[in-house]
Amino acid sequence: MLNIINVLVVDDEISIRELLKFNLEKEGYRTSCAIDGEQALSLLNKTKYDMVILDLMLPGISGLEVCRKMRSDPSLVSIPVIMLTAKGDEIDKVLGLELGADDYMTKPFGVRELLTRIKVRLRRPALDSTEEIITRGDISIEPDSFTVKVCNEIIDVTPKEFELLRLLASHPAKVYTRDELLERIWGYEYPGDTRTVDVHIRHVRQKIEKDPGNPEYIETVRGIGYRFKGKTQ
Repeated sequence: MLNIINVLVVDDEISIRELLKFNLEKEGYRTSCAIDGEQALSLLNKTKYDMVILDLMLPGISGLEVCRKMRSDPSLVSIPVIMLTAKGDEIDKVLGLELGADDYMTKPFGVRELLTRIKVRLRRPALDSTEEIITRGDISIEPDSFTVKVCNEIIDVTPKEFELLRLLASHPAKVYTRDELLERIWGYEYPGDTRTVDVHIRHVRQKIEKDPGNPEYIETVRGIGYRFKGKTQ
């Protein structure tokens, strides 16, 4: 039995919705469309989706607010979100990443590139050959159940946050450059733009560190990148 992937497209422009629906269904995805944030949230509460393509500029409830609500809902937090932004809306891009978007594309965008990014987001990368539980200090990372625990309490993480933490914790003391993390976790490069990594690292720290400003686990290596310095068990 084929595993059908459900994608939700949220955009108030009919031409964008029709373009994405046609190309996504051509690739074999089951596609639903919403014209605004309110309809998107309603659909998300009724149907299980594997991916959301979300425009920032929506009437009523904005795309940013939709993303915020998704990341605060345990039943929706793990759904990958690719945000669509207007050209030049740099502040909105950063806000989107801050609120938990996994990726963003600037309009006008190439459909082929978007399809590639969707496939990357849906593919769970094989960071290690093992699925064993990783324990570092008070942190436990369980790949099979996609679970992160801090002091035995489960914390909500997005797919990219989980992958970042898992990669860093799997190789304690190894320094990863931002470009390496982009390649390993996102699967392609953002030319000249590494803040995607920085935003996701900040989110992870806020969730696992007692004092995010003085991190015990994820250390910034100035001018290079990041490394995991927590104790192994």
